[in-house]
Amino acid sequence: MTQIPDLNVKTTKEELMNFIKEKVAEANAEGIVVGLSGGIDSTVTAFLATEALGKENVFGLVMPSTTTPTEDKIHGTDIAKRLGIEYKEMAIDKVLNEFLLVSNTPEEENELAIGNLKARIRMALVYYFANIKNYIVGGTGNKSEILIGYFTKYGDGASDMEPIGELYKTEVRQLAKYIGIPEEIIEKPPRAGLWNNQTDEEEIGMPYEILDRILYGYIDLHMDAKEIADDIGIPLEEVERIILKVKNNTHKSKIPATPNNR
Repeated sequence: MTQIPDLNVKTTKEELMNFIKEKVAEANAEGIVVGLSGGIDSTVTAFLATEALGKENVFGLVMPSTTTPTEDKIHGTDIAKRLGIEYKEMAIDKVLNEFLLVSNTPEEENELAIGNLKARIRMALVYYFANIKNYIVGGTGNKSEILIGYFTKYGDGASDMEPIGELYKTEVRQLAKYIGIPEEIIEKPPRAGLWNNQTDEEEIGMPYEILDRILYGYIDLHMDAKEIADDIGIPLEEVERIILKVKNNTHKSKIPATPNNR
């Protein structure tokens, strides 16, 4: 029951490309900026944007740090070259180190805060180039990660639109295969590279295939935790843990509350 139906990849691709065109036109912008991490989500977003707008209207930023796997940096630049889009590679370590020097922050004791800072430095750069080019920022978040808050608020979660934000991670993989994303990008472990040896599924605590079934059952089918656990065959506590993440992280996807808009 919680198995997500196969994605209509042809229709989805057309709808997402139209969405990108509409949002750029609504903003009276001239194009889109995409941060290229070398991962599947940013690569799919860049492919869709390039086909929707033309390569001359897409700008990519590759922003490695010392904790970025070399493979990811290479994939980011290779994708930009393959698409024929303008891009820049800008290491963020000098900016990061200025923050750490001023705050006197021991990196090993504040791994999460420093990881979030890296994401926010990258987004500051993305918005800077969007401003000077009269472009808008294309987010690269998928539905799975948005729902559980697996992103940095005002970091990789900041954008002017989220083209793949209604696709679960497993659906992003289906679309990636259809539009011709290189197999090595589709198959490598998802990772943000915010600290050494980090992987997304290890942080989340389960494979995306299981996470997506939990979310699909809870969000789309309105099933309760026990029904989901029984259907998938996993401990009830694991389902409840994910549902709690969804509830606790809704604030990350909303504009800041005001007294009359809570």
